Amino acid sequence: MKIVVFTGAGVSADSGISTFRDSDGLWANYRIEDVCTPEALVRNRAMVVEFYNIRRRELLSKEPNAAHRAIAELENYFDVEVVTQNIDDLHERAGSSRVTHLHGELRKLRSSANPDAIYPIEGWEQRLDDRAPDGSYLRPFVVFFGEAVPEFERAAQIASTADVMVVVGTSLAVYPAASLVRYAQPHTPVYLVDPADVEHSGIRNLVSHIKERAATGVPKVVELLREKYDK
Repeated sequence: MKIVVFTGAGVSADSGISTFRDSDGLWANYRIEDVCTPEALVRNRAMVVEFYNIRRRELLSKEPNAAHRAIAELENYFDVEVVTQNIDDLHERAGSSRVTHLHGELRKLRSSANPDAIYPIEGWEQRLDDRAPDGSYLRPFVVFFGEAVPEFERAAQIASTADVMVVVGTSLAVYPAASLVRYAQPHTPVYLVDPADVEHSGIRNLVSHIKERAATGVPKVVELLREKYDK
């Protein structure tokens, strides 16, 4: 049986990763248009590079939480693919083997000239003058606001193959990623894990909403799926 897990910032919040909506987190000190747009990279490269260095350093100090580990554990029983809006690597570090990142990966850089020229970064620091082999400046391997989401088509295809979809820690408000659930087949049940009152009335599928934080809600869903489908 195929389970597709779609995750957002809430799955990593329980590891202490700052989210857009944190009033006292990393994002509180920056405007999105200053650090997360193509124009910002041109206008103030130093600020953009510094911002992602700070985020990378934060990430390296964090560990996967119970939600990440429970999602990885699903692979012991089912065919599992993870699609995430997150740019951290906590799913991989927890043991998930098939992860599609819609918005890029924090621990990688890419050529400014060639979106397909992608390179891992050791440690947390990108130096301001680091260049790719093609001679262009390296930039964070992150999909900025206003840029296309190159992995969306692949993610939509994955969603269409789900027998069960588990949605964790996303407001279903950031497009196009939020529309991913609509690519699931009409008969595919959806388990939504989020403590907030997420608006899901537009989803045609049967939705079971577990109103808990990821670290407590996801292990419960995994146990439920094992009891129901692991025969």
